[in-house]
Amino acid sequence: MTNTQNPADDGIVTASNVIVPAYLEKYYWWAYARPWAIKFWERDWLIDLILWFHYKRLRGEALAAFGDALDGKTLQMSCAYGALTPMLHKKITASGGSLDVVDVVIHQLRNLKRKIPNADNLRLFNMDATAMSLLPDQTYDRVLMFFLPHELPKEAKEKAFNEAFRVAKPGGTILVVEFSKPKWWHPLRYIYLPFLRFLEPFAPQIWKNDDIGAWVPKPFVDKLVSRKKIFGDYYQILMFKA
Repeated sequence: MTNTQNPADDGIVTASNVIVPAYLEKYYWWAYARPWAIKFWERDWLIDLILWFHYKRLRGEALAAFGDALDGKTLQMSCAYGALTPMLHKKITASGGSLDVVDVVIHQLRNLKRKIPNADNLRLFNMDATAMSLLPDQTYDRVLMFFLPHELPKEAKEKAFNEAFRVAKPGGTILVVEFSKPKWWHPLRYIYLPFLRFLEPFAPQIWKNDDIGAWVPKPFVDKLVSRKKIFGDYYQILMFKA
């Protein structure tokens, strides 16, 4: 597949057939796809509020799970609001590694460029995480999906996992931070999740099932090496080995 680079987006490589998916435009335009929305949501304190004051902990858990030495190549599938990616990039730079970030929304990548300017070891790709055709097989030492699967319909979710494992090196790490099925006594299970399902129509597949086989494609379920739950099982951190 060919790719293009718009002079106005120096450093952002765009796949030739990239298109924002219809489900993203239908359900998430207000949160991810508009420049004004990105400007509004790009606040650590606001993300922390949305995640019930657990953003900093989840960010820290993700960074710690990768360990201290982040040499080699790292891939982040989809941008994330807040300081997660700048902090990840800082750790990677200290180890002499490199970071690639993929997102289907060009405005998200432009926003990330503003957060991490003039970085020689950062590459930005405007393409769908379900079809990362510009990235070769078995390229990355580690892959991060930070609250990505719950935003994808089932078929797209399966494709994203397939792509994550395709581009990971044998023995590489795929780290997933996501919602989970809360414990029965968790008040948010009855108060917040019924409301949130209207904003996150694909998420119930995850938070209604403690069995990860309900949403992780079956070929990869057995590749799970660790699973940590926090906040009364409201969130989970999953580590897979390719």
